[in-house]
Amino acid sequence: MLRPIPGADRGDAYAAGVPARNEQRPEPLADLERVSPEAGGPRRSGAQDAQRRRRPKVRLDVPQLDPASVRDMPKSERERLALRLRDAGEDFLAERFGDALSTLRPLASRFAAVAEVQELYGLTLYRLGRWTAAAHRLEQYEAMTGAIDQLPVLADCYRALGRLNDVHDVWDRLRLSGPDAGTITEGRIVTAGALADEGRTQDAIRLLEAGPLRPKRPKEHHLRLWYALADLYDQVGDLQRARRGFSRVQQAEPDFVDVNDRLASLNDAAS
Repeated sequence: MLRPIPGADRGDAYAAGVPARNEQRPEPLADLERVSPEAGGPRRSGAQDAQRRRRPKVRLDVPQLDPASVRDMPKSERERLALRLRDAGEDFLAERFGDALSTLRPLASRFAAVAEVQELYGLTLYRLGRWTAAAHRLEQYEAMTGAIDQLPVLADCYRALGRLNDVHDVWDRLRLSGPDAGTITEGRIVTAGALADEGRTQDAIRLLEAGPLRPKRPKEHHLRLWYALADLYDQVGDLQRARRGFSRVQQAEPDFVDVNDRLASLNDAAS
């Protein structure tokens, strides 16, 4: 039985594009990207690029090895690992996920105790839509480090797999750990999606309405929150609030996802 989320009654809220419950399960908030063997990078349609903007934001710089995790490694091996990890990180940031995967697969097996390798491998698998394998690696990363920065991505893997109780468990850990505003909002994004997947759309709306809706200087996670709330309003037929929410997103970033199309559709429905 799916249990309620602690704090839901006071509105700890999040955003997501949510499917109709009786439809085939869509790709989650993560990628709809697929690797092109010829180019070593992703191919995306316009709709896929829009979905890409709605997934939890992956937080990653070019990885740097923690000296403590490799102190017993010979210097030459440590330097080779650092170089290969840097190359894989650059491929990942350039969205050459196939190339990153090719580099990381042997590293992840050989250096199973190096957290930076497991983190980047997990994120690469996530971006390729390999949810089970990605979740396993990100679980390892969290267990090794206690870090919470990739918990929203882990939760999105669980949501893709239909493991909605696990999404709520991740949210419990995340919200109690005092993360930064961006990380907590990304966690909110996924958790609201899980609520909607459960058919609890009104709960998701109440949660989102209590989120950071009026920042002085909106960032990308605020735009996703606004968009998701407007999307939920649209789903339940509250077209006035949906229009107002999409308009707020459009004013902040006119090309955000498909906001122009959503507004045009709502305006057509009203005319």
